[in-house]
Amino acid sequence: MKTIPHWINGSPTQGSAPSTQPVFDPATGAEQAQVVLGGPADVDTTVRAASAAFESWSESSLSQRTQVMFAFRQLLVEHEEELGRIISAEHGKTIDDARSEITRGREVVEFACGLGDVLKGSFSDQVSRGVDVHDFRQPLGVVAGITPFNFPAMVPLWMHPIAIATGNTFILKPSERDPSAANFVADLYRKAGLPDGVFNVVHGGKDAVDAILTHPGIEAVSFVGSTPIAKYVHEQATSHGKRVQALGGAKNHAVVLPDADLEFAANHITAGAYGSAGERCMAVSVAVAVGEAADGLVEVLARKAREVKVGPGNVPGVEMGPLITKVAQERVENAVAAATEQGATVVVDGRGLKVEGHEDGFFTGPSLLDHVTAEMDAYRHELFGPVLAIVRVDTLDEAIAVINANPYGNGTALFTASGEAARRFQRNVKVGMIGVNVPVPVPMSYYSFGGWKDSLIGDSPIHGPEGIRFSTRPKVVTTRWPQRAQQVTAGFDFPTSN
Repeated sequence: MKTIPHWINGSPTQGSAPSTQPVFDPATGAEQAQVVLGGPADVDTTVRAASAAFESWSESSLSQRTQVMFAFRQLLVEHEEELGRIISAEHGKTIDDARSEITRGREVVEFACGLGDVLKGSFSDQVSRGVDVHDFRQPLGVVAGITPFNFPAMVPLWMHPIAIATGNTFILKPSERDPSAANFVADLYRKAGLPDGVFNVVHGGKDAVDAILTHPGIEAVSFVGSTPIAKYVHEQATSHGKRVQALGGAKNHAVVLPDADLEFAANHITAGAYGSAGERCMAVSVAVAVGEAADGLVEVLARKAREVKVGPGNVPGVEMGPLITKVAQERVENAVAAATEQGATVVVDGRGLKVEGHEDGFFTGPSLLDHVTAEMDAYRHELFGPVLAIVRVDTLDEAIAVINANPYGNGTALFTASGEAARRFQRNVKVGMIGVNVPVPVPMSYYSFGGWKDSLIGDSPIHGPEGIRFSTRPKVVTTRWPQRAQQVTAGFDFPTSN
């Protein structure tokens, strides 16, 4: 049985604690590896290594950092297929889907390659007689990332390239459910020429997380996961003096107006709802059908849900793989059963799906629920599975009200041919990321990713300009170089410009 170790100070290590946890193949249900679980001692060892590396890495030139990022980016391209297969084997998503998440993560590396321009400070000449002012940004120190199972490559890549390129060192605590991608990326950094200790991986559960949140040697923590844990991370880390990015859960709505092309809308909503088995924080989990669009939309969505090809992620032509664990499979299927009991109409029932040759895999098929209301559990909870709920309303304003009443505000979409409706929608919904005829509106790397309300705890989104601000702190320098013969009077009053 393969054992997945930590990666500390440039090499794999078993760490101080011998305890492990199984890693499963979701397509077969079989245990395929054991991952080492770290605790406070391992976190402390990693922080010491990262702190020592920070002393030299923070003083490295922008040119040196850029060279490493360019080399790392090229290695991600060259090893995309291999990394995609690693992700698929542990997560269950298709290899093509895994390669897509690598591509979206690589875009942040490309953004980091240009930080030399972004990090330029400003200068103001002669703000007072003989006085100039300039500013610049410096790295924080040791930064940590705590990331979820659903994007084992992309979400960490939204964090560590910017942190490292701005001069910090980084500790990644990935999900223990699919840990191998983190170690693979660590080795790519090594091959790219990144010095030992700048990027580290500590595997583990709550013990490792709590050690990160409270360790005095860690300056900042980035987190993506469920809202209850995001609130816990934010509270614990900020109470210990750390900067925090804490992104929580979601309930993303796609609104379809009567003037929309229903085939187009249903195609994209189906992909957004069932891609990666719905295990995405930006998955479309609610379709809001407005007025006359409802019956036709449900008919097309039902047809397309039944056409989704479900199977192992490494089989060509498969569009949706299994869920990550048996527990996740049971939770999703129980949610569909509860929706039936609470009055929803099950148009397509994905429960009990068996894939030939993979009968013990964690599969469930796409489910489509109609006549869902805001009081039902299927609407209230983030199911994180291939379940799409249909909510019917009469007007666009009602649709906006439904979205704004929801406690989450991560992503939303509108399908329409009306520019006026789109403008009204994007100005009035209380959501951080909006798509117009785009079902999964994940911003490009040079914009920041983050929702509103319970989807973002605190006020710091991730990657893009916000990532740079999060990973650095500013210094403002006021300078005077008087001539020897010049007499400058020192006053006891508060200084002013003159």
